[in-house]
Amino acid sequence: MKSEKMKIIYLVIMIFFIIISGAIWLDYIGLLDFADKMNFFRGKPELVIDAAGDEPSLIDREKLEKEQQALNSREEELNKREALLKEKENELTTGQEKLAEQKKGLEIEQKKLTDHKNEHAGYEKNIKVLADKIANMPPEESVKIMTGWDDPVIIDVLRQMDVDADAAGSSSITSYLITLMPKEKASRIMYLMTQL
Repeated sequence: MKSEKMKIIYLVIMIFFIIISGAIWLDYIGLLDFADKMNFFRGKPELVIDAAGDEPSLIDREKLEKEQQALNSREEELNKREALLKEKENELTTGQEKLAEQKKGLEIEQKKLTDHKNEHAGYEKNIKVLADKIANMPPEESVKIMTGWDDPVIIDVLRQMDVDADAAGSSSITSYLITLMPKEKASRIMYLMTQL
């Protein structure tokens, strides 16, 4: 019995030896991976990611260089955009200043035009008053007065007298007044009336 027990023990030991040898052989040829399972017994190794003197691998270096290039190109693009925006902002500011100057210029011109219009309205009113007074005066007296005026004023008064006579339905005395003027003045007035 003892010998049979010994045989069984030898067989069990031999079976364990064959299993362990087979496992080592299968691990060696790569069919099984016992290295991870053995680490369980050994404990976790220390991390060496932050170890001094470690250099990143070639792939990591290339990845870092690409990321750095991407960041540099992005920074250049942002700088270009910023410069373009500043240029556009300066153009807009200049444009606004020009518009403000033009607006001021237009306001000044509008004021001048309004003043001229008011002045012209006053001039027309004065011409109507003068035409009415000259029409109601004796012709010889009115010619004496009119010869002292500027030619454009005389022409405007004579034309206003024609308009007033047409509105009243009567004939105008402007032709008669021109005949009473000195010949040189009369010819100049008649010439200017055809030109103005």
